[in-house]
Amino acid sequence: MVGQLLFVLPAEARLLRPTGVEYMIESTAKVERSAIVYSKLRFVAFLLFALAVAPPSRAASDWSSTANPKSGHSQKKGRSPGGDVASGTGDIGKGAAKGAGNLAVGAGKGAVDLVTLHPIDAAASVGKGGVVAGKDVTVGTVKGTGKIAKGVGRGIKHIF
Repeated sequence: MVGQLLFVLPAEARLLRPTGVEYMIESTAKVERSAIVYSKLRFVAFLLFALAVAPPSRAASDWSSTANPKSGHSQKKGRSPGGDVASGTGDIGKGAAKGAGNLAVGAGKGAVDLVTLHPIDAAASVGKGGVVAGKDVTVGTVKGTGKIAKGVGRGIKHIF
């Protein structure tokens, strides 16, 4: 009767649960397929890792240029005058930002100490925040002004 059902209704037969032997064959095939897929993935991962770790290849022109290192004089490039001015401006901004941050930290700690009824600690925290902020602003301003002066001087020297 089951054979007739499979012969007559093949669509419904696919819905039936496989027998023990068929189930073992299907599960074995799935294991083999997954093993093949995982081995391929491992191989691809190994290739990608090997390519990432491998040193870069050198062209023929690179070999000839490194054979005689004294032929080309390599000089360290310095920053341009405009770069010095821009760097100095950045240093001034960094100093101001650090100073503002430290001032805010000191004020915050002072407010917490004042709320918790520690007025002496509050005054010390605000004072320390102000001093550290002043130091950061001063350091940033001095470094930045020095770089700006250096860049302006080099720019004027370049003109003449």
